Amino acid sequence: MDIVFVPFLKLLMALLSLYGWAVLGAVILTWLNAFNIINGYNRFVFIISAFLFKITEPALYQLRKVVPSVGGLDLTPMALLMIIWLLQEMLARIILKFI
Repeated sequence: MDIVFVPFLKLLMALLSLYGWAVLGAVILTWLNAFNIINGYNRFVFIISAFLFKITEPALYQLRKVVPSVGGLDLTPMALLMIIWLLQEMLARIILKFI
């Protein structure tokens, strides 16, 4: 059972890590676009931001129903990153029990 279960959990941890980086990238790209550091009409920037929006917005949308904005500041990406970190820690402890 460990032959299948542990690599699956490690793959899940890697996917969570990639998703966390995608959330962080989406936040940074939003800031850069808001402060006019990058051109949002550039085709490459538009493709990257559209991709990051499509993969991060479903989770962020669900969290926005629960987490209120504070003074106009959206805290949902930070909450999502904390949830991802919590899931990674839980998976790491499960993996350590099987090794």
